[in-house]
Amino acid sequence: MAKTSNKTTIMFLNMVLILSLLLGESAASCETVVGVESGDTCISIAKASQLTTDFFLSINPNVNCKELFVGQWVCVAGSPN
Repeated sequence: MAKTSNKTTIMFLNMVLILSLLLGESAASCETVVGVESGDTCISIAKASQLTTDFFLSINPNVNCKELFVGQWVCVAGSPN
């Protein structure tokens, strides 16, 4: 039962992140997202997407790089606000 609850929580948090990116006035404009996989870091995702770390962070203003979790959606293409 705990696994179902964790999956539900992750799905809810992902939806909140996506909605904040799409609807938030101060949010960046995001064109493409990817799901965080085991072992991913903000730096590794930025490098794999051929982005600078600064640009990656600018299009992911609500992402806490110290607390990434598997299944979390992060933006890898867009424009900062």
